[in-house]
Amino acid sequence: MRRPRWMFILAIAATVAATPLAQGPTRGQAGQKAGASPKEDPRVERLKTDALAEVESMREFTQQMVDSIFSFAELGFQELETHRYQVEILKKNGFTVQEGIAGIPTAYMASWGSGKPVLALGSDIDGIPQASQKPGVAYHDPMIEGAPGHGEGHNSGQAVNITAAIAVKKLMEREKLPGTIRIWPGTAEELVATKAYFVRGGFFKDVDVALFTHVGNDFGVSWGDRAGTGLVSVEYTFRGETAHSAGAPWRGRSALDAVELMNIGWNYRREHLPLEHRSHYVVTNGGDQPNVVPRTASVWYYFRHTTYPRIKELWETGDAIARGAALMTGTELMPTRVLGTAWPQHFNRTVAEVAWANIKKVGMPEWSDDDQALATALQKEIGSREQGLSMKVPAELQGPVRENRGGGSDDIGDISWNVPTVTLRFPSNIPGLPGHNWANAVAMATPIAHKGATAGAKVQALTVLDLLLTPALVEQAWDYFRNVQTKEIKYEPLLRPDDEPAIDLNKAVMERYRPELKKYYYDPSRYKTYLEQLGIEYPTLRKPTGASGAAPLGVSWSAGGGRRAPL
Repeated sequence: MRRPRWMFILAIAATVAATPLAQGPTRGQAGQKAGASPKEDPRVERLKTDALAEVESMREFTQQMVDSIFSFAELGFQELETHRYQVEILKKNGFTVQEGIAGIPTAYMASWGSGKPVLALGSDIDGIPQASQKPGVAYHDPMIEGAPGHGEGHNSGQAVNITAAIAVKKLMEREKLPGTIRIWPGTAEELVATKAYFVRGGFFKDVDVALFTHVGNDFGVSWGDRAGTGLVSVEYTFRGETAHSAGAPWRGRSALDAVELMNIGWNYRREHLPLEHRSHYVVTNGGDQPNVVPRTASVWYYFRHTTYPRIKELWETGDAIARGAALMTGTELMPTRVLGTAWPQHFNRTVAEVAWANIKKVGMPEWSDDDQALATALQKEIGSREQGLSMKVPAELQGPVRENRGGGSDDIGDISWNVPTVTLRFPSNIPGLPGHNWANAVAMATPIAHKGATAGAKVQALTVLDLLLTPALVEQAWDYFRNVQTKEIKYEPLLRPDDEPAIDLNKAVMERYRPELKKYYYDPSRYKTYLEQLGIEYPTLRKPTGASGAAPLGVSWSAGGGRRAPL
């Protein structure tokens, strides 16, 4: 629903203090005193109002990005279509794009403008294995059985950033404002496998502030240490000797035995590890066929903890158990392969406060009855509390976590320890979902995702303007970074000097599914939305009360009970 202009004016009435428009500070400059409040500066108020109106006018553009990237459904390191699509948009809008950064073919750094401050806007872009799901359908109904999908909603974040960047760029051109906007993708975030390489490659060495975005089911931003973990992702490979498994098994040395013994050893040790830790593994190579003693076998571990030293301790423990498994089986432990790393996250207080003020200005989207119907039906389907969609912005800005009990990881942590950083969470998904699951893809090409991404782009645009128009904010952000965040803790890479990006991961899976996925790529030149292209009535729920069972695979039922044609 388009908001009247007077609502935009009210939305910017209480912003942070701003200096006259001027060249931003370098990191080494002394702090600058803030100038007159925007309440007293009609020009600043006008620019913020114009930015909100510009983002609002780009709703269709934002929706098309959300839907297009959803339809590509690509896994980490194989985001070929997603990469091509974003780069074409950025080049068309005047950005200079450096592709293949840090040795990663689907990574890029786009840049527009000149001078300080340098603001880097990023978001993740990869999907989840076996999360294929028809959007707008409130029960499990894959587009392609077994295929990947956007089961975390990473199709929406760059739509937020690119919309906001283009909107602010227009104002900067019109007003001749100094500053540099950069756009970059969180390639292979589900593998926590690239951002440390971006840091190592120097792609953030001149950045003043990093503004990250991530899909959520509410609006939010935070500062200080965050709940969750950092990690190291390591693959262990053992090499033994083949033999006939029945005819002469005593002549073989089973690498698979070593893998299994390592896993047994780790699971016994897990009982005695700190409660905050998380660890998990998958066997990536279990041998060739049963009648041949496996010569090679591999297992892939995630070692997670809440601090850098504890992560290193877990890694050392894993290495020791692997060496023991090799000794027990008479096999050789090959050089380990690091597939990804992530530091625990710490976000900047100054920038978070600026973003939080803008969240309160923009407010939550206006959800329709159909939006709420989809949300409550999906929550019921998966056994979650039937609370619907969030209606109000949370009451308070989130500060440092008091007791970190562990949890998930994100390699934005590496960037957050090298440059003042925040993550804006915007409301494009449904509360109460399990994460990394088909259910998390249900809303991600529907009006819920579209409205949430537009709201997020408004907040991101206002925050970019605040940092452009108020040089003192950038200096305050660096003061917090130097004198609070990194006063006692210094960043040390978990990456080893010889580690390289694991760009081969997911290649075989995408080669298998991409031909089928291509049949469903969104065509905005022919269809207004992806739902329209797929012929899905919104929202599509289970059969009405009294009907037996769910609709057959590939058949949708509308909220009113009407049957839709299969995809």
